[in-house]
Amino acid sequence: MTKHPIYLDYNATTPHAPEVIEAMRPYLVEHFGNPSSSHWYGRKAREAVEAARCQVAALLNCTPAEVLFTSGGTESNNHAIRGVALARRGHGKHIITSQIEHPAVTGVCERLKQDGFEITYLPVDGHGMVSAGDVERAIRPQTILITLMHANNEVGTIQPIEEVAALAQARGIVFHTDAAQSAGKIPTDVRALGVDLLSIAGHKLYAPKGVGALYIRKGTALERFMKGAGQEGGRRPGTENVLEVVGLGKACEIAHRDLAANREHMRRMRHRLEAGLLERVAYLSVNGHPGNRLPNTLSASVEGLDAGAVLTAIEDRVAASAGAACHSGHVHVSHVLQAMRIPEEWARGTIRFSTGRMTSEEDIDTAVAVVADAAERLRAGRS
Repeated sequence: MTKHPIYLDYNATTPHAPEVIEAMRPYLVEHFGNPSSSHWYGRKAREAVEAARCQVAALLNCTPAEVLFTSGGTESNNHAIRGVALARRGHGKHIITSQIEHPAVTGVCERLKQDGFEITYLPVDGHGMVSAGDVERAIRPQTILITLMHANNEVGTIQPIEEVAALAQARGIVFHTDAAQSAGKIPTDVRALGVDLLSIAGHKLYAPKGVGALYIRKGTALERFMKGAGQEGGRRPGTENVLEVVGLGKACEIAHRDLAANREHMRRMRHRLEAGLLERVAYLSVNGHPGNRLPNTLSASVEGLDAGAVLTAIEDRVAASAGAACHSGHVHVSHVLQAMRIPEEWARGTIRFSTGRMTSEEDIDTAVAVVADAAERLRAGRS
């Protein structure tokens, strides 16, 4: 049997947790009912959806009524940002975000510009962190929304969400955070963070692709995302994706239960990888904040090499990514590295490694050797 490459791209997507697959299995077979139906089949499906809502709420420390199921992180971000913008446009049309957001945030912000909204894109420092002071200085009387990611998908830097949330709350500004990369890796307690809206994506925490959730603090007004019937409390019409909602619920239950253990395991694996590469690979530097960083994320730049060439050289042995995997078809200097002002000769050689629950020490040691050998061969070929 062919041995699969070592998977170190958990920020792009995660495998299904075995417990998630088992939780979903009955909803592939006997429990196929429509949650809106009043008979036994419908009630079984409705009970499953509401149980999953409670599991998501437990991870986020909110009430089940504050959880809206969506098709994933992109929809959650669009629903939050556009929903607030349209609901509050009578109060102002100014939105604050950052230069390192995921396209699921910047894309909808750019679309809102066509509708007359003004967007302020805040810079970041060399570690990829937004300054709360910059946020405060950018606030205007017309500011209705601040949207900042909880942690960056490329370099892992964790943003000062609590501090910015306090600024927003004091001024009556709605605050949204994209927590697709942070949920299940670090605490995402919405009460502690102080946010009004928070997005998660199922496939980033060992649930299926195509399902996610949006936390909506009670009392936060959003324009309805689309028209239809009255599912999800009238907030998102369309028959619920029961199978995947069940999977998301189970994944959130596991993430909540095992957060401390999983966080420490991913951190140890990431540290082992980072230390090994720094020791074995010449002219390598690490991007992102040295302390406030996701426990599983390592963005490493090798001066003078092309990340695409490195990834091609290791593709049969190690799976990683260059830049943000969810929208990269080729190597380019990502908008995140540009915003961090990483020199191009380093930025073009940037590879993102991300560890997960299933990563082993043997995986890491093999990956270090494979990457180091590939970098050495490529550098020798250039000379």
